[in-house]
Amino acid sequence: MALLLSAGTTPTTFEGATNTVAVLLLLTEFAMLRAALSRSQVRLYAAQSFLVSVLAVIVAAARDLPELYALAVVSLLLKVLAVPWLINRLLRDARVEIAGSGAIGVAAATLLSLALAGFGFFTVGSLDLRSPFLPPAALGLSMSIVLVAFVLMIVRRDVVSQAVGFYSLENGVSLASLVVAAGMPLIIEVAFLFDLLVAVVVFGVLMRVHHHRTASLSTESLTSLQG
Repeated sequence: MALLLSAGTTPTTFEGATNTVAVLLLLTEFAMLRAALSRSQVRLYAAQSFLVSVLAVIVAAARDLPELYALAVVSLLLKVLAVPWLINRLLRDARVEIAGSGAIGVAAATLLSLALAGFGFFTVGSLDLRSPFLPPAALGLSMSIVLVAFVLMIVRRDVVSQAVGFYSLENGVSLASLVVAAGMPLIIEVAFLFDLLVAVVVFGVLMRVHHHRTASLSTESLTSLQG
């Protein structure tokens, strides 16, 4: 939105709505980073995925792209309902509530994420990329989401946090795809969701096997493995 104002133009209702949703996506990513409970991270991921579906509906209505309605429905069923249900089922079986400790403190991780988010946003903004589908600020916010998701995967020492970080990274990629390629064929969009489904299966197996062997979802013991 700041980029639009600096250009001397007044943001439209569509631009304001889409930028607001994109900012909320980034805020939920920061909330995942700070969440102390695994189930809270899963709920935040579901909320973030719901926002992606809402954004797809907004773009579909404003830009006359009816195929995005189908994408929003598929995303809603898979990322808002199926994936959180599966992770919560695994957590219930493992009886784990507290997310793993971080390699660095919460304050340090938040400051690092803020720095990376700002770097990603302003770096992409300096490229002056334009899109007929979404405001350019949304692309910068998508890069910020991806970078913060990487921080979540790196600093947290439990499988659930790392899985949620990976899944939320895909939400950042989905936002970027809505900016630069919302008009691409639906089959290509669904292919990205298929990649997510494969990742869900892999992380699900990892959670179950790792908990069975160590009675924990912490990945600290994996650092002692040597090839």
